[in-house]
Amino acid sequence: MITRARRLGSFLLIGLLTLAAGACGPGPSTQNEDKAKTETAPPVDTIIAEATRDFMQTQPLLSSFVDVPEDLVGGPYNDRITDYSPAGFTHVREVAEAAARRLEAIDRAPLTPKQRVNVDVIERIFRYYAGVPGIDYGLIDSYFGHVPYVVSQISGPHVDIPKLMQTQQRLASRADAEAYVRRLQAFGPAFDGIIAKIEADKAAGVVPPKIIVEKALKPVVAFIAPAPAENVLVTSFAKRLESISELAENDRATLVAAATAATGESVYPAYRKLETTLEALLPVAGDAAGVWALPDGDRFYRTVVRFLGDTDLSPDEIHRIGLKEVDRISAEMDRILKAQGLVEGTVGERMVKLAEDPSQYFPDSDEGRAAILDYLRAQVKEVEAKVPDYFATIPPQKLEIRRIPVFSQEGEAGGFYTNPSLDGTRPGIYWINLRDMKAWPKWSLKTLTYHEAVPGHHFQTAISMNQGELPLLRRIAPFNAYTEGWALYSERLAYEMGLYEGDPLGNLGRLQDELFRAVRLVVDTGIHAKHWTREEAIDYMYRTTGSDKSEVVPEIERYMAWPGQALGYKLGMLKILELRERAKRELGPAFDLKAFHDVVLLDGAVPMAVLEVKVNAWIEQMKGAG
Repeated sequence: MITRARRLGSFLLIGLLTLAAGACGPGPSTQNEDKAKTETAPPVDTIIAEATRDFMQTQPLLSSFVDVPEDLVGGPYNDRITDYSPAGFTHVREVAEAAARRLEAIDRAPLTPKQRVNVDVIERIFRYYAGVPGIDYGLIDSYFGHVPYVVSQISGPHVDIPKLMQTQQRLASRADAEAYVRRLQAFGPAFDGIIAKIEADKAAGVVPPKIIVEKALKPVVAFIAPAPAENVLVTSFAKRLESISELAENDRATLVAAATAATGESVYPAYRKLETTLEALLPVAGDAAGVWALPDGDRFYRTVVRFLGDTDLSPDEIHRIGLKEVDRISAEMDRILKAQGLVEGTVGERMVKLAEDPSQYFPDSDEGRAAILDYLRAQVKEVEAKVPDYFATIPPQKLEIRRIPVFSQEGEAGGFYTNPSLDGTRPGIYWINLRDMKAWPKWSLKTLTYHEAVPGHHFQTAISMNQGELPLLRRIAPFNAYTEGWALYSERLAYEMGLYEGDPLGNLGRLQDELFRAVRLVVDTGIHAKHWTREEAIDYMYRTTGSDKSEVVPEIERYMAWPGQALGYKLGMLKILELRERAKRELGPAFDLKAFHDVVLLDGAVPMAVLEVKVNAWIEQMKGAG
């Protein structure tokens, strides 16, 4: 059960939806009218459910990721792999576009306010999954939408499927275990489709930058280096089978043998084919870092900026906002550095100097890696003790902290979060990349925890998934600026909660991370709109932030592979802070931070324009109540 002030939550959800819907178009203005229309409303919930089912049938991996009840998505899915072939790419876009058109055609007037918001938001989700109109290269990712490259060093089926099968795919019964083995057996045809899409894109003049191809090869080669029986897909499977009580020892042995055979006969040949395909791209891969070099790349970038940055700002405007934020945050860091006796050089140079203190690092050993995980767990406990003073709603789902698997750590980000299952039986997971222990001075770790775990991604995602009254797609909505903006806002909120009190170095770590996000506005637009080279972007980020090169280089290469995604953090945070300041200014002493957080979180992830309508409606409602 979710912990929250029930009366406040109901007041917000009913009242806000009424006012928000009124702001979006014609509709009832009172709760009584809302209830009256419920009896005569068209079967919009059925339309949403049908459209969701049709779409989710194209997304078996996404279904596994959130552990959706089979009846919501048209049947079993844990033994299937998403179709990444050219035909599959076209099909998923057609399904999403048809769903969006079906929702667009619904007459909003007879709908209840809740239904109207659901239709508007879910139509936006389907537009997202339909991708950039007229551009047929790339892949439709379940979170990042339309990405330009099928395979990269940081994402793609070759990385995402093994990670999902180890940690997200349900494994609680004999039937689950048998489905797992069948999914292993499906790698061969699935990777044939992936390779066909890579080849089709190549024929259309779309090849990832050479450095991306080179680094995409690394996890492919590393993944098939051990013998099949020692592959993580088999060893993790064997370990998880131990918790299935209905399986006898000989049953487990039979299943492990089947998984080993499938890995050797299906998975490994598929990866070897992919390795050969990627190697063949190297002679034709170029050095241009940005999507501007791709066919119609400028339009592609402008469109994904609208999706992922959730803004109508131009790349030039975003670039200028980034530069302004860099100056503001750097000035704040300069004051703290001077107070620590670091006065010589730029902020970036002084942060490099600060990072030279060996006492700030855990040992580069198995023991050191275990110690850093324990350190993060202690941080989570500390912040959890304070959240009741700032949140009326606290998610019940468990949180675990794990290191990123070794086979994929080379191209992965420094940290990320994966969501719990819809029913809460599988925990949310806060992942940290421990490939280079020098990337993690102790003063940098607090802000990572507050971003990825509490009160950041885990709070927001778990609360959203626990909103059982919302349609499925709203509970798992992929609104990048909202989710990443909330996580960055959480870093600031942790400072306001006193979690950096007496810890100036930790506060510097927080500011350095905020600076990092401001720099992202500069380098993402620099790479994809201003034709910056990879080296120019690396140099700017390194000089400006003082972050370790081992962190900066994969970050820049991440932006190359995921254009526009990095914009959501800072743009989303700025919008949330703007809305909070507006509420504080207009409500004065009546402003309630807990209530504000409920307004932001309790209705799930939404486009930032919808969030603004919600907050404005709440402000007016609070004024009326006063």
